[in-house]
This record gives sequence, structure tokens and C-alpha cells, in this order.
Amino acid sequence: MFLSLESVGVRYTRPGSGRAAVEGVSLRLAAGQVGVLIGPSGCGKTSLLRAVAGLERCASGRVRIAGDTLSDADAGMHLAPELRRIGMVFQDFALFPHLSVADNIAFGIAALPRAERAQRVQQMLDLVGLAHAAKRAPHQLSGGQQQRVALARALAPKPRLLLLDEPFSSLDVDLRERLAQEVRSILKDSGTTALLVTHDQLEAFAVGDVIGVMNQGRLEQWDDAYTLYHRPASRFVAGFIGHGVFAPAQIVACASGPCVHTPLGELHDMAGCPLPEAFPQGECEVLLRADDIVHDDASPVRAMIERKAFRGSEFLYTLRLRSGEQVLAHVPSHHDHQVGEWVGIRAEVDHVVTFPRPGTAG
Repeated sequence: MFLSLESVGVRYTRPGSGRAAVEGVSLRLAAGQVGVLIGPSGCGKTSLLRAVAGLERCASGRVRIAGDTLSDADAGMHLAPELRRIGMVFQDFALFPHLSVADNIAFGIAALPRAERAQRVQQMLDLVGLAHAAKRAPHQLSGGQQQRVALARALAPKPRLLLLDEPFSSLDVDLRERLAQEVRSILKDSGTTALLVTHDQLEAFAVGDVIGVMNQGRLEQWDDAYTLYHRPASRFVAGFIGHGVFAPAQIVACASGPCVHTPLGELHDMAGCPLPEAFPQGECEVLLRADDIVHDDASPVRAMIERKAFRGSEFLYTLRLRSGEQVLAHVPSHHDHQVGEWVGIRAEVDHVVTFPRPGTAG
């Protein structure tokens, strides 16, 4: 693996106290892959990124790139940031306002011969699609163009690894989604290995080959987006990624094998799920995502619409079953039912995911 983190910890020490910002994080990233760290504010994702960059010392564990050790807390080894050959892109772009676009890109490669430097700048301008703006000042560009200049400047010295800290957070929503896809294309076209931090799930899904969900300094899961969504490794990941609820359920032995009794009927796709004896009396909670619940007027299961949110092509309905449980459903927007109305629903769950009920062992 190209990037390897082994039990990395970061601790901020203040007089009389010290708290772990990152604890026991291990992950691997192959050459040319784009990894993303996501999680709530204060979960440690930026602290972990800074530890990889060398801006924070590791209190424990090791950081390696291409077999080279950059940090080893046990050995007291810490390579200075400027010696790591790591590029960084920040959320505020940090462009030099008095320099042209081309000169901003050239700033980090001043040691190259003039002809080689000019060639590299032109390569970067072409890569990010800004050759026409080479002589412009940063303030003459849009926010998305400025971010592409910052990306080109970081890539110009040919870093072994590129780190991006909330690179789209200062941009409007529509631009962020488009630029996230553009940045992924640029990174793939240049063959750059990158690790990005964001709090936005859509950005993470758009950019990342592999995504890590962090919570309270720990890495809960490091996987591709599909697996995070359909096979969450923990209750936190299940609740953090996508729209869904946890409904009371019971795993029982059915004629065709184990199945799950839920307020919406029996669920049978149990591949990878625990057996009934994994939980006391088989009692558990099942994850029901909004796309697992289908609007069906012919269904005997009825639910009342408590809230609805228009999403353009669909509504996100918050529904209450007669038994009291709440579920969410994505419904095509031409099914425009009113709050308080009862509608038929059924479950279409391709991946049954269960967890212990709160307060029970399992």
C-alpha cells in the first residue's frame, strides 16, 4: 500500500489536562486512489490529516508513504512537513493576490530551470482547464476557478501525496458538487494519490474511492461508498450515512431460514446478518433506509405522513405506522400526498442490516 497509517493517535496537551483528538486510527490507501475522511465536527478528521502532513506530532503509531516512515511515535521519529513531499489544498485557497494565475502555480517550483518551470506551469493550466486565464489575477476568477488554481499550485511540485482540507466548504452548493467531480477527474488524470477531509456526504461519494467515517477520534469504517451505505460496520455509521431509522425487530427461524420480523412484515435477505442467537431472544433493531420503503397503495401496511420535504424529483416523507414506529421514504414527486394523509407502504430491503437494541448486549 502507498499510504499506511498504523494505530495513529494525536493528543493535544494543555496545562493540567490532555485529550486525544485521534486514537488508534489505521488505514491504507493504494497509489492513485482518492481517500476521504468524513464525520461530524470535532471528530478528529482534520487532526488526522495534519498528522499525515507532519503539522501535528503523532502521540502513538506510525505514518508511512511508499515504504518510507514519516512518523513513528515509538521511535521518537518525526519528519518535518517540508521534507515529506506532501501537497496541501486548504478551504481558503490561500492564493497570492499580487501574482497572476501562472505565477501562483509557479510559486512552489521556483528552483526548476526557467524552461522546465514554464512547461510545468502550462501542463498544470491545461490539466485544470485554465490556460486561457494564465495572466489573470486571482480576484478576476470565480470561486471554482480559484480552487482549481490552488489545486494546480499544489500539484505542480509533483507531491507524493495531496491532502485537501474542506476544499469546497466556502463555495455554494451547486458549485461544490460540480467542482468535486472536476477535482476527482483532475486527480485521476494526474495519477495523484490524495486524502481529502469533508463534512459533506455528497462530496465524499463524488470524490472518494474509499471513505473513512470518523467518530470521537476513532475510525469507525474505511470502505467504498456502496459498502458504507449498504453494509455499515457500526450503528454510528448506519445513522450518519444516508437517511434511515432503526426499527424494533426480531430475528427468527423461518421455513426458508432466518428472517427478520419487522413492523413492515418479514425480511428475508439475511446474507451476512447475525443468526437469531446473536441477540437475546433474537430481539434487535433493523436499519430501514428511505429507499427501502416503497409507496404502494395496494399494501395492507398503512402509515400517516407526518412531514414531507420536496427534493425536486422526489419527496422525502416522514411516516408514522399505526404501531407507532417512524420510517422515512423517498417517493416520486408526482405522488404529492398531504401531511396527515394515510398511504400504503411496503419494505423492499436488499441488504438487511441489524444491530443490538440500545442497552442490550449483542
